[in-house]
Amino acid sequence: MKEICRGLLFPEGPVAMPDGSVLLVEIERKTLTRVDPDGKKTIVADCGGGPNGAALGPDGKMYICNNGGFVWTKTGPFNRPGEALPDDYEGGSIQTVDLKSGDVNTLYRECNGESLKGPNDIVFDRLGGFYFTDLGKRRGRQLDRGSVFYAKVDGSMIVELIHPFDTPNGIGLSPDEKTLYVAETNAARLWAFDIASPGVLKKNGPHLFWPGRLLHKFSGYERLDSLAVDAEGNVVVATLGTGCLTAIAPTGEVRARVPVPEFDLMVTNICFGGPDLRTAFVTSSGLGRLYSFEWHCPGLPLNFLNT
Repeated sequence: MKEICRGLLFPEGPVAMPDGSVLLVEIERKTLTRVDPDGKKTIVADCGGGPNGAALGPDGKMYICNNGGFVWTKTGPFNRPGEALPDDYEGGSIQTVDLKSGDVNTLYRECNGESLKGPNDIVFDRLGGFYFTDLGKRRGRQLDRGSVFYAKVDGSMIVELIHPFDTPNGIGLSPDEKTLYVAETNAARLWAFDIASPGVLKKNGPHLFWPGRLLHKFSGYERLDSLAVDAEGNVVVATLGTGCLTAIAPTGEVRARVPVPEFDLMVTNICFGGPDLRTAFVTSSGLGRLYSFEWHCPGLPLNFLNT
């Protein structure tokens, strides 16, 4: 595993670009930042709040899940979000960033009159709509109950697909886009939801009030963050607490565990890039680093991102 750069302020949401750079958010710095292959860092846009997940849309803009910001704390050498809301917290949002000008615009702040709390991760389907998670926010002893949404890029539609959903985080689609995967942070569970049509989930789960199928339950002191899917359909989820990536087969078995070189409690995200999509990029957020390494198969090509 190769270290590309360090000194990032809690990086997340990596997107491997065709030119070899990686666009990622720095949640504490509140920016969308470009990291070149040689480690050079350039701020693309100041998003404010707490930019979190990122995905390139059909219009060439970067779509940002903005969680509204955190108060930050240190645990030994590790930087991490604290348990209180920042004084300037105004709610969460979905933003767009023009990559040429750096202009930032807000697309959604609410759904059916209910404000977004802490949007976290995002994935586009082939038709140009996007699924995203809202993990919620912590306020001392209180924690919002989260949701999963589907929305359109023109601002015309946003629908809540799942609520309540405690701490939904990473989100991704299977290669055939018939399954939506969601990682549940605190319970360390990976869920699969059958898709009836874009933005509509099937109501055929094993439980009367829950449409999901449990794909995998982690058994140790682990928590889950964001995820990516490879071309074999494995769900590769960043695993908090153990400082690694865990690959889960579509049938639920653990395929592999890959730790970062220097242990970090907050390994938060992965994306695939390079000419053959075999290069995995990993955000080691607690220590502020970006790594790359070779994956055993190509990653799943993301919609609207020509690598």
